[in-house]
This record gives sequence, C-alpha cells and structure tokens, in this order.
Amino acid sequence: MICFVTGNRHKYEEAKKLLSDIEMRHIPYPEIQADSLEEVAEYGIEFLRKKLDCNFFLEDSGLFISHLNGFPGVYSAYVFKTIGNDGILKLMKDAENREARFESVIAYYDGEIHLFKGICKGMIAENAMGKKGFGYDPIFIPEGEKRTFAEMESEEKNEYSHRGMAMKKFISYLSRY
Repeated sequence: MICFVTGNRHKYEEAKKLLSDIEMRHIPYPEIQADSLEEVAEYGIEFLRKKLDCNFFLEDSGLFISHLNGFPGVYSAYVFKTIGNDGILKLMKDAENREARFESVIAYYDGEIHLFKGICKGMIAENAMGKKGFGYDPIFIPEGEKRTFAEMESEEKNEYSHRGMAMKKFISYLSRY
C-alpha cells in the first residue's frame, strides 16, 4: 500500500482509478512559493518524510496560460480559491491567444525522491462548460478536443490529463519493482 498525501478527494479518486493500491492521507504541508512545481513538490516531500512511515507520494499541478505569461502557474490553487474560473475568464475576456497547459508533478518517496511530470496542452474556453471534474476543469479544453475536462468522465479525462500522464509514468516506475 502506498499513501497518497492530499486533501483533495477529487485528485485521490482520479488517481485511484489508475492505481488501486493507494490510501489517501490528509496531512497538511506547506506549499512554498517557488518558480517550479518540482520545487514545491520536493519541499513537500522533505516536510512529510519525517511524519510518515510508509512509501508515499504527493501531486502538485498548475495551469499555465500563455496570454497571462504563465499565470497562475505554481499559484494555481491560491488563484482558484481567490478569483476562481470567473476571474480567469475575466482576465482572458479579449485575449486572442487562449493557449494554456496544465502541468502535474508527482513526487514519490521510498527513501529517495522520484519526480514524474505530465503536461497537457490546450486552451482556455470562452465560457465555463460542464459539471464534472473540479478546479479549472470547466474552462480548460485539451488539445484535440472540443470539450472541457468538466464535460468528460474521469476515465476519459485521465487519457488526456496532465495528472493522468504523470500517474502513468509513476505506475510504470512502480511496475519495475
């Protein structure tokens, strides 16, 4: 059994569909202000490794919008809590370039830190669409799709998503042992 340290039940449910042998642990840890998701994830591992006696992983992700010079990026969770999808759509109101990408970093600790990254390119929708998913899902359309993540079932979203890509790399690593 591997522990997934998260307070986000939605992330846990998505991950559980790909890796069934995990257990959710909600242990708050500081998310530092940093330039990259990798730095945030590594800091989280360093903090948590003293508190857990099992192999564990955490996941950090961000939405990087080209028109906004990569904003909200590593601050995505805070920005979502403060201005949400409506705020992002207001910032993007007259934007011609709607390109965006989701990035996910899974940090796994088994005595050493291992990082697995997934990137999903796409664009910001004109309006929020769909009721499934969470966070920025209603405003993000993955490349090659006409629907937002919030219009997809979680299994389908996992085929496209940044988190799904990172999880597949993580699972591939685990299958070697």
